[in-house]
Amino acid sequence: MPRIAVVTGSTSGIGLAIADAFAASGCHVVINSYSDTPEDHAVARTIAEKNGVEALYVQADMSKGEDCRALVARAAAHFGTVDILVNNAGIQHVAAVEDFPPAKWDAILAINLSSSFHTIAAAIPLMKRGGWGRIVNIASAHGLVASPFKAAYVAAKHGVLGLTKTVALEVATNGITCNAICPGYVLTPLVEAQIPDQMKTHGMNRETVIREVMLERQPTSQFVTVEQIGATALWLCSDAASQVNGTHISVDGGWTAQ
Repeated sequence: MPRIAVVTGSTSGIGLAIADAFAASGCHVVINSYSDTPEDHAVARTIAEKNGVEALYVQADMSKGEDCRALVARAAAHFGTVDILVNNAGIQHVAAVEDFPPAKWDAILAINLSSSFHTIAAAIPLMKRGGWGRIVNIASAHGLVASPFKAAYVAAKHGVLGLTKTVALEVATNGITCNAICPGYVLTPLVEAQIPDQMKTHGMNRETVIREVMLERQPTSQFVTVEQIGATALWLCSDAASQVNGTHISVDGGWTAQ
């Protein structure tokens, strides 16, 4: 039987690449975003048609705990269970701490950290029932190191790594693993949206921001690709990674080696 994979925040960017990678491997997939448009459902149809699997789109506002848990419940109601959970949903805001809007802080912590708690809590009983499960949390290089002007994002991603370790210990004897991926800069819509803010904050043009603010920290001087993150997530859910538990894999061009 095909595995059932739920990927949050997955109609574009990293999440879409991860969902596509699992579908290409033969998994049925559930994709998600906060909207509910014909375009969202079309993404699921494209994944299904391209890979010969079933793909379901489920709308959920990942800032709301009840929506997060309902997403997992909808997936289980449709497919019978959830075998793989990838927590990818995230937002970003760039500002100095004293200027950081409290509402933005709350939203980033809710979507980038608390949503993972809610989806994991809902998925674990299903995985325990099946005697197998894989949880992959998309953290960040900012889960390991900090940068100025990103207080909420850095705090949330550090929290994701702590959550990952705790969950891994709790489910270690249930055939379930929980790990994190820490990407460096990946040119996704989320990162693309940061460029104007970084230009304003640093007083630089676009090319200079990319070279001196973003890729300056990645020794390879190249963006990570979404396909590389998808392949890493897929490996973490393979039999080869069955004893990889409670850790992170950095895919950052050497950023955190410095």
